[in-house]
Amino acid sequence: MLRVLGKAALALAGLALAGLLLVVFVFAIVYAQLPPIDAVTDYRPKIPLRVWTADGALIGEFGEERRNLTPIAEIPQVMKDAVLSIEDARFYKHGGVDYLGVIRAGLANLGRIKSQGASTITMQVARNVYLSSEKTYTRKIYEILLTFKLEHLLTKDQILEIYMNQIFLGNRAYGFAAASEAYFGKPLKSISIAEAAMLAGLPKAPSAYNPISNPTRARSRQLYIIERMEENGFITPAQAEAAKKEELKIRTGANASRVHAESVAEMVRQLVFSQYGDETYTRGLNVYTTLKANDQEVAYRALRKGIMDYERRQIYRGPEQFITLPVDPKERDDAIDDALADHPDNGDVLAAVVLEANPKKIVAVRQNGERVEITGEGLRPAQSGLSEKAAPKIKIIPGAVVRVTRTPKDNWEITQLPEVEGAFVALDPRDGAIRSLVGGFDFNKNKFNHVTQAWRQPGSSFKPFIYSAALEKGFTPATIVNDAPLFFDAGVTGGQPWEPKNYDGKFEGPMPLHTALAKSKNMVSIRVLQSVGAQNAQDWIRRFGFDADKHPPYLTMALGAGSVTPMQLAIAYSVFANGGYLVNPWLITRITDQKGKVLIESQPPLLNETMRVIDARNAFIMDRLLQEVARSGTAARAQATLKRPDLYGKTGTTNDSIDNWFAGFQPTLTAVVWMGYDTPRSLGESETGGRLSLPVWITYMESALKGVPVMELTPPEGVVNVGGEWFFDEYARGAGVSSLGLEERMPEAVPSGTPPTAAQPLPPSEERRRILDLFRN
Repeated sequence: MLRVLGKAALALAGLALAGLLLVVFVFAIVYAQLPPIDAVTDYRPKIPLRVWTADGALIGEFGEERRNLTPIAEIPQVMKDAVLSIEDARFYKHGGVDYLGVIRAGLANLGRIKSQGASTITMQVARNVYLSSEKTYTRKIYEILLTFKLEHLLTKDQILEIYMNQIFLGNRAYGFAAASEAYFGKPLKSISIAEAAMLAGLPKAPSAYNPISNPTRARSRQLYIIERMEENGFITPAQAEAAKKEELKIRTGANASRVHAESVAEMVRQLVFSQYGDETYTRGLNVYTTLKANDQEVAYRALRKGIMDYERRQIYRGPEQFITLPVDPKERDDAIDDALADHPDNGDVLAAVVLEANPKKIVAVRQNGERVEITGEGLRPAQSGLSEKAAPKIKIIPGAVVRVTRTPKDNWEITQLPEVEGAFVALDPRDGAIRSLVGGFDFNKNKFNHVTQAWRQPGSSFKPFIYSAALEKGFTPATIVNDAPLFFDAGVTGGQPWEPKNYDGKFEGPMPLHTALAKSKNMVSIRVLQSVGAQNAQDWIRRFGFDADKHPPYLTMALGAGSVTPMQLAIAYSVFANGGYLVNPWLITRITDQKGKVLIESQPPLLNETMRVIDARNAFIMDRLLQEVARSGTAARAQATLKRPDLYGKTGTTNDSIDNWFAGFQPTLTAVVWMGYDTPRSLGESETGGRLSLPVWITYMESALKGVPVMELTPPEGVVNVGGEWFFDEYARGAGVSSLGLEERMPEAVPSGTPPTAAQPLPPSEERRRILDLFRN
């Protein structure tokens, strides 16, 4: 029996040894086939493209994975403690495989203790970086061996750093730094114990424990993690108790703290993609722009306010939707939540469902449960919807989905999403750097960039370029031009007779050129263009960067009947602002990789004579004319409000008030505002550039020019001041004083003595032919 038992023992020992040798052999073979760990020793995760202002504010992020690569030394201790408490409390004590953890997990499977995982952080790194999610013995072997390899070649801190940056945490967030921004809208370094515990609960099941979509389950896991942190000695009982009571502010919508520059971010994305292709979204590029964060935010809010101020004067178009409100409170809340999910807030234009409505009061509820009560003046914008005789589609009743907003006095007001659009752009005329750009009211609603893509009629804002051409043909600010009716009959137009009008329908007779521009007299502009010649004017405006084919050489050019974009107009006005140079707009100052290495850096050329497109004398006298517009003309509100004389500009309103402009500058900043409908239609008879666009410009300049000293223009060589007015040297000698001020002989095509009621003679044959062509077409 002993011999039999001995032989059996030897056989078993041999089998055990053989099995062990086989396992070692298999592991040796498998180990040799393990992938190299370059992916972690030279860790390069997918990091999105990020776009920044010049002063370091984030304005855009593009990529499938949101990730902020954060070194272990910069990850707060409270975050590391929370993760270790729930994921791997013995991380710094085991060699990669926690055998005690495996035993605990086995007991948990037998129901002896509360369920706990056996995967260590190192094992999770091995799995997440290298392996698929399939559950097979082969994959488990690879996972264990990779774990040993990682533990052998990397330090514990290096492994933890990879884990903290690599793990998926829901909401497209990878890593805890990105998750902190996604869920709390704050940097990781600023989180509390309670917030860290909430984030630490996400790795196990990012969807199930998402504090936005599953707040109850997320809260339960957060409390459990706080207890684990206390059990492991990471926090005191008092800290644990305080953390459990802390009320978290979960970010449920767009990041309100991010600078609103969506159109700019999209422009940058397109530019970078053309250079880097698909790597744009994974390489971790950081693009720094010329924008200034505060100026950009002021521009965004100023344009939206201007549009909403206009919207208050429009008829009420009715609620966005009508829903049936169930009697059961729970069902009612669900119905309201479903309705408001389809009508998200638009900045400060908030969605709400009406609970009560009568001509004197509206009670509504927002998605966050806040009840809104609107009375008095707050009801005025929607008064027609509260009338007993209101049509069903505009009548405000319980269940109506409406828009509300806060007034400057912090009262609630009913409003509506605007149909009108707008654009704003500001750039530095000294080098073309774009300082602010807003492509429309809401990028998410309408991604069309009106600054660069909208071709619209500039109206009277185009007149300065006709006047600039006239200066080269002998006109001066004191030249007398007749503001009298003009009539072109069917024999001239080849179609309908054309009888242009001034905006106010009045004619004031002979007046100096500077007064005519300040008052935006259409008849004067047409007569000036007649004298200059439409072809000459078309050639001249090319100097400012305009496309000649967008401005046919007809008399209608005098009234801005061609097409420009707001960006083009800003570039053109910058020629006046900088003394005669055409600058190219630029946006990107540098591009760096994720480690801060500069890949591309750009600087604009300094102004030099190769960039000059008009004479400095011309620019100087045009500046004086535009200064008068902002002092006493159609834009007098500019200098009156901002209390500084170094402001220049021109309003613009097209026929039937379809397009509405203000373009102006201070010597260090040019800005252009446009408003209109995407499908052109009248803004309203009284809606001029001075009423709509100018206030937006003033609001922006008030902030952007704060602390900027007043800059007086220095007269260039070749101009002389006579009687308070500036002339080119060669035209000043014949200047005399008359009852109308400094008066000179007008060119023959536009005699200054034409009676106010007389029609002008027909233009020369070539001009007549072009007018005929224009009206026939």
